[in-house]
Amino acid sequence: MSKRFNVWLLILAVILVSRFISMALFPFADTTEPRYAEIARLMAETGDWITPWFEPGVPFWGKPPLSFWAQAASIKMLGISEFSLRFPSWLATLGMVWLVWRLARQLWSVQVAQWSSLVFGTMALTYISAGAVMTDAFLALGTTLTLVSFCLVMSGERGVWRWLFFLGMVIGLLSKGPLALVLTGIPLGLWLLLSWREATTYLRRLPWLGGTLITALLVCPWYVMAELKTPGFLDYFIIGEHIRRFLDPGWAGDLYGSAHNRPKGMIWIFWLWASFPWGILALASLASALRSGKRNEALHTAISNPGVRFLLLSAIAPMLFFTLAGNTLWTYILPSLPFTAILIGRRVSHWETSPLFRVRGGLVALVPVLLSVFVGLAATGWTPVKTEKELVSYYQQNRQAQDSPLLYLDNLPFSARFYSGGDALEVTRGGLSKLQLADRFKRLYVAVPRSWSENNVADLSISNRKIMENNRYQLLIIEGSRHGQHTVSGANGVRLNDI
Repeated sequence: MSKRFNVWLLILAVILVSRFISMALFPFADTTEPRYAEIARLMAETGDWITPWFEPGVPFWGKPPLSFWAQAASIKMLGISEFSLRFPSWLATLGMVWLVWRLARQLWSVQVAQWSSLVFGTMALTYISAGAVMTDAFLALGTTLTLVSFCLVMSGERGVWRWLFFLGMVIGLLSKGPLALVLTGIPLGLWLLLSWREATTYLRRLPWLGGTLITALLVCPWYVMAELKTPGFLDYFIIGEHIRRFLDPGWAGDLYGSAHNRPKGMIWIFWLWASFPWGILALASLASALRSGKRNEALHTAISNPGVRFLLLSAIAPMLFFTLAGNTLWTYILPSLPFTAILIGRRVSHWETSPLFRVRGGLVALVPVLLSVFVGLAATGWTPVKTEKELVSYYQQNRQAQDSPLLYLDNLPFSARFYSGGDALEVTRGGLSKLQLADRFKRLYVAVPRSWSENNVADLSISNRKIMENNRYQLLIIEGSRHGQHTVSGANGVRLNDI
């Protein structure tokens, strides 16, 4: 058992460390990561810990601040880098891995706990989100902590787990909002309904009055202060983000991006992607059991075993909730994966004498190896990535004192905004013409789409020349007619915030 434990721990450590290293090598790619990274950067820069800002002067009402607090704090401690901004998500995933291990050990055995942890850590979405600047890892940590604590308390655990149930609620409410209550309330409500004879006894095991009071004291002050500071937040966040977004496919009210109009029921396909490769294996195993006539046995186990029943309900809760929603993303599956992993880990752990014994080792390595190879190719330039890091770096190394800020024509990518520290600007064609006439700068640095023809580029100015390009943009220099010897003011002047 000691040898087996050491091997398991070594494999798990290699998986987690591989993600730990790769998140420092891969640049922020548009759009999600640099968008949230820039919000965290602004929080760290301004010291405003109440309102996350989408850009200066524009509050970000789309998410509560817990993930931004963690990322901004990481910037303060470790400096600004891809690693520092991704590190909090890695820690949140590490916490979920431990919770998976702890619950599986309580319900079955150390061996099941080991395999459950490996399965969870090597699912596609788990591995990707562990090193990504997103809010989903924090939501999943909160819902997992609440549901694991509930299951442990119901199975006889006392002490701190009774209070960690409510701490999970706090994490969920401050990372994603009321959605956390829904994703935990569905499995808890259904499980208690199926255990209705003992439901009252089970509920008495939790300190509802004290726990609810602590939850309110930790959560409500931020919501109140956020509304007072930027009125309109609660209406947009509660009504818009939690009702209109899911009832109205292609919701036009999104202030910070675009709604995703998916076919209803697409969330179940997302589950296959998110749980890859283990979800496919689970479905194949289930199909095999049904063909062999074990359907009644499997159904009896799911109904009669309270632990299996709880895991099943917790695993399918996100899909049940989002089935009728058209505006969905595959990241919405993450709260399901810890419980899916335990169910799969229980079965995989019994493959010691099965022909599938050798398969499970390859499945453990599949996602980490594939993603590590991709990161390596991207870091060496073999794989194109939608990021402006290289272009911004080139501009910063070559610009001179009288040169313009980095200007993106008509569309400013989030990665350009982040890597420039908020200095890159979006400019219209008319605004660019004004800058050329004002002769405010010696040289204008302008990024235009790479797909532009030479004629389109020549139409901007007869004095422009291309100095570099990436897979999306080409960087042009436009010489000023009087080489920026003075700043024009008055009627002919132009301010950068006018472009």
